[in-house]
Amino acid sequence: MGQKFQYDESGSTFFYFLLSFLALILIPATIYYWPREKKRDPEEESKKCHCPPCIKKREFQRNADPWKGPKNFLIKLVIIIGWLLLLLLAYKVSQFDYEMANFDPYEILGIPLGASQAEIKKAYRRLSLILHPDKDTGNEKEFMKLSKAYQALTDDEARKNWEKYGNPDGPGAMSFGIALPSWIVEKENSVWVLGLYGLVFMVALPIVVGTWWYRSIKFTDQVLLDTTQMYYYFFHKTPNMVLKRVIMILAASLEFNKKHNSEIKERDLDNEEVPQLIKKLPNLGEKNKEAPLCYIYSIKARAIIHAHLSRIPLNPNTLEEDRRYIIAKCPTLIQEQVNCVNQLIVLAYNRRIQRLPTIETIENCMKLCPMIVQGLWEFKSPLLQLPYINEDNLKYFMNKKKPIRSLQQFAQLKGDERRNILRNFSEQEYDNVMKVLGNMPYIDFQVKYEVMDDENPTEVTVGAIVTVIVTLTRKPMSTLFGDETVKDNNLINENGVDGDTNKDGAGDTDSQSQVQVIKRPAWLKQKRGGGKKNKKPVKQPKVITGNKPKPDESPVQSPSADKKKVKEEKSKEEESEESDVSDAETNDKSSEDDSVQKSQNEDDDQEWEKFKKLHEREKALQGKSKTSHPVHCPYFPNDKQEYWWTYICDRKSRTLLTVPHYVTSLIDQEVVHLKFTAPNWVGVYTFTVCLRSDSYIGFDQQKDIKLDVKAAPAEITEHPQWEDLEEEEGSAKEDAHESEYTTDEDLSEDDD
Repeated sequence: MGQKFQYDESGSTFFYFLLSFLALILIPATIYYWPREKKRDPEEESKKCHCPPCIKKREFQRNADPWKGPKNFLIKLVIIIGWLLLLLLAYKVSQFDYEMANFDPYEILGIPLGASQAEIKKAYRRLSLILHPDKDTGNEKEFMKLSKAYQALTDDEARKNWEKYGNPDGPGAMSFGIALPSWIVEKENSVWVLGLYGLVFMVALPIVVGTWWYRSIKFTDQVLLDTTQMYYYFFHKTPNMVLKRVIMILAASLEFNKKHNSEIKERDLDNEEVPQLIKKLPNLGEKNKEAPLCYIYSIKARAIIHAHLSRIPLNPNTLEEDRRYIIAKCPTLIQEQVNCVNQLIVLAYNRRIQRLPTIETIENCMKLCPMIVQGLWEFKSPLLQLPYINEDNLKYFMNKKKPIRSLQQFAQLKGDERRNILRNFSEQEYDNVMKVLGNMPYIDFQVKYEVMDDENPTEVTVGAIVTVIVTLTRKPMSTLFGDETVKDNNLINENGVDGDTNKDGAGDTDSQSQVQVIKRPAWLKQKRGGGKKNKKPVKQPKVITGNKPKPDESPVQSPSADKKKVKEEKSKEEESEESDVSDAETNDKSSEDDSVQKSQNEDDDQEWEKFKKLHEREKALQGKSKTSHPVHCPYFPNDKQEYWWTYICDRKSRTLLTVPHYVTSLIDQEVVHLKFTAPNWVGVYTFTVCLRSDSYIGFDQQKDIKLDVKAAPAEITEHPQWEDLEEEEGSAKEDAHESEYTTDEDLSEDDD
């Protein structure tokens, strides 16, 4: 029996295929792409700031995409049309006539199976008078079925085939239906079908894939490769880069050049507005002759960034649009700058490049990010991050005996004192200030270190891998309202070791408030008992005390007496060797093993659980979401989440010791593991663990850790237990040379 492939003549299977294919597309498309409007939560609305810059920002975000409404309407229209087409196909499929597919002549004629020829003819005549097309009750379709059924049963051979095989023609070939209409393979339509296949698979598909590939190879993490190469060049050229030059490098990014980014707008008014803006900005460095720092696009972007940091209003129809676009790109570009400097430091450590970038270079890149987000220079007061606070209001914070210079100090004041400082504000303005201040972060920054996979984790030896565990606990600043007992956080001092931390004992390994030392894990403790005992016990040295000697003993003995005494002791030891060893083994196994093993098992279980939790925490840190807490940034065009950098550096040598870890999911608590190699020389070293915010100014912290690096223990080359192992290995090797099979020589020896 052969096989037969046939296309769909009636179109039923093809419509089934279309119905299934359309359903597979419409169901997920409706779930994921149907436009939905976010329901306004009254609680979230009450938490938002209602200062004029924030209201203006939210209004701009609502109107930022003018095509959002028509685009949502078009998406809804396409989905609705798709569902209507699906319903139409379902109705059409339900109306198909499948009686010909399940052809049964006996059922059509209304006679039982095995009826005679006379009964068949009689039934045919009766039904033909009713179904004939010339009659009033006629039905052409039903009459054709009746005729086919009569022809199938009047032939004896056809009737037998039908009764035996279910087919008047006898056993047929296995049929496979193809859910495509037959007109696709017709000769008249072959040119059009081949043309359509060639257009889709040889023209459209290569163009789409090539366009996607050509665009994707230009970027690395949303940054142009040419921009990354430019960063490498300038940071390698200037290892110690000041903040002003970092801004120049940032403004020279090729994302702001129309030749590399079609979204950049160039206007004729730029020739008038940009020079006027440059006159308002001191120390812009527009006369720099380095390429691409001297290019027009770079100078324009630099002027816009300086105007943003100085909060200078721009033309809303021209430069203000450019400011929103440029400032929105800056955090991603700054993160790429940090990565480039870090890679150069790694290459310098491996002696691949000669110039080692200093810690100030990478920290200046990090400092620039919160400046961009808040629209504020670093030397300005962090109080200007609060709504309604301007340069004129800062004088009220300096009238007290203890001037208020940080947001934490302002939060710790009592309510009446804060209200007295802001007495010129209305109740609504004061509520907005306190709302924003209360939502700002207060970070509890804890640091502890250990040497993992070592017998003594608390001891740092030369070349050991030190793991610094940084615990970040985030609380809202509202928890400090009126609480003057909380001390100010240790702000970063980039000129060396923080003096305040030394006063409080920070950095001292003995200070529990600053650095906690992890106790030794149980599985690293040296086990007692259970091991193989030495045949020759080690002789314990005598301890000389201040007691007077007995009368029969002299404090000073002659060499001959010493020799005799040593010989006597050796002979006594040899005589009692076997008894002592057996007694020691039984006593150790009975007394020490039970108690020690029981306690060690409990410690092992506890420490092993702790060890698994650490590994689970490290795995959980990978691939976390980028959602933490919203940032109050009215001058930043987009919504921003709180992110943090944490790293270890050496202030004295001005070097970076670990890769800056970018914390993007600090909601309540986050644990970060930073690893670095201990110095190769013995001594006491002071390193600094830093925490920097990429969203707020004045929230950076640092803590010092002191490492007492000791010499590594000498390598053990001899041990009494190893002698026993060598003897056992030697005997095992001799036994290995002996064959387990009997040879002819063995038989001859037995016969003798």
